[in-house]
Parts: sequence; C-alpha cells; structure tokens
Amino acid sequence: MGTTENQSRTAIITGGGSGVGQAVALALSAEGWNVVVCGRRAEPLENVVALMQGSGLPVVTDVGDPEEVDALFAATVAEFGRVDLLFNNAGSGTPPVPIDELPVEAWLQTVRVNLTGSWLCARAAFAQMKQQVPSGGRIINNGSISAHVPRPFSSPYTSTKHAITGLTRSLSLEGRDSGITVGQIDIGNAETPMTARMPLGMPQPDGSVRPEPVMDVAHVANAVVYMAGLTPDANVPFMTVMANEMPFMGRG
Repeated sequence: MGTTENQSRTAIITGGGSGVGQAVALALSAEGWNVVVCGRRAEPLENVVALMQGSGLPVVTDVGDPEEVDALFAATVAEFGRVDLLFNNAGSGTPPVPIDELPVEAWLQTVRVNLTGSWLCARAAFAQMKQQVPSGGRIINNGSISAHVPRPFSSPYTSTKHAITGLTRSLSLEGRDSGITVGQIDIGNAETPMTARMPLGMPQPDGSVRPEPVMDVAHVANAVVYMAGLTPDANVPFMTVMANEMPFMGRG
C-alpha cells in the first residue's frame, strides 16, 4: 500500500450501504482499516458505520456525479489523511426484458453508475494516490462473471461489466509508474438482498426458470481483504469467487 506499519490504512467503498459493500466494509474494519462508505442514502451508510469495529465515515455520494465524487475523496482525506484502497463496488442492473422493450433511460442509468461511476472514482483515486506521501495505493473493481457469460436479457449490465474488465486492464498498466495497483473481483451468486430471488428461480438461456444456489457473502469479503492486504509488489489482476454449484461453467 505504500504505508508504513504504524500508519493506519484507509479504504473507500462505493455502494457500501448493503450487500457486498457492507460485508467488505465490516471485514476491512475488523482488520484495522479506516473505512469510508458511500451510497445515495444516508441511513444505510450510518447503520454500517455503527457496526464497524474501527473508524468509519459515511458519505452520501452519487458516483455518477463528478463533483460529488471529488467531494467524497476530499472528505476522506480531511478525515483520515489519505486513500490506500478504492473498492469500486457500486452497481445497478435493469429488468430482464428484451432489448427493444427496455427504456433507453435504463441503459443510460446503468452505464452512469456501473461504468462512469467507476471511472470517476478511479480518476479521483489516481489523483489522490499520486500526490499523497507515501504515494500509491490499490483499486479493486467489482466486475461480474456476467461479463464473461451473460444472463438472458442483460445487455446493459453485461456491457458495463465487460467494460470494467477493460478499465481494470488499462488502469493496471497506467498505475505501475505511480505505485497504484489495480485488480478486479468477479462475483457469482453471493447471498445479498440483490440475489434474494435466485433460490426461487432465475431465467436460463433455454427459456426455463430454475433455482440457483448462492454462497455466503463473507467469502467475497474475505477475498477482497486478501487482495487489499497484498504488498505493492504483488497483485491479483482477476479473481473469481462464486457459488460452486451455480450454472456458470456451463451457462449458455
């Protein structure tokens, strides 16, 4: 991370008010990190901070708004002095309907959150990580196995997550000279409020609707903690963590 042993480490987690973001925030806090959680609603963020074992900061942020992203990083630096980790986790999807039935606004909103939001946060992270002393840091992007094997009727979500892989590769290269390490975690069927309907039935490529298994979201949190804890000379460019029996390997 570029920090010395007696310096605390600070992480920013977007989409930190629930699900994967909450699990990662609490896991990093348990490891001694200062954790800043952002999202669009104050109450869930405050609830997560109340559960932390260490220092936390809730910051209401629309990651698709450049000014609000800059304010998020400014608030983090004002409170904790630096940014050692950005977990680009905020994301949204669209209803599973044919492309010609999906409103254009749904596409634009998904791109705004999933792709533009990740790019804006990474941009702010690069600026801060370059100038802080010691310099450097780590970015972990939340991708998806859907980027490799899409679900039916998921063109906006799949397209943005495929783009996240390109963002990860590009920023990993760009960050080398500045001590900024960039990796990606692709998650499959972690048990969160967003996946609550998976055990009840999900559309399959053959037109059927079948239940899918889920896994404890703690496995994702543990994986992110591992990636975040690596020294700057090591990186996990891509990691997949998935429910073992989900139809990923044979999907499609």
